[in-house]
Amino acid sequence: MYAVVRTFSGAKGLFDLLETRKAEVDAAMRSVPGLVSYTLLRSGDGGVSVTVCQDKQGTDASIQVAREWVEQNLSWFGWSPLIEEGTVIVHI
Repeated sequence: MYAVVRTFSGAKGLFDLLETRKAEVDAAMRSVPGLVSYTLLRSGDGGVSVTVCQDKQGTDASIQVAREWVEQNLSWFGWSPLIEEGTVIVHI
């Protein structure tokens, strides 16, 4: 398995908006091939998304799906997440 973590600092307003549209976010992320899990969580001044897929192609697709959804729905917000990715060692 492979995972990607997207960290959004200084984006509290973004996570407020994502929460009101969580059904749309859920539907978009469920379209990712090989999706194992997707978690969207708040942090102090923004939030984090964690996507786990069967392979790197799935996480690459998740980055594209997320980018397209934001461009179509929240393009005016204007932020860039810190993206980290790697092979999953333990997944319970």
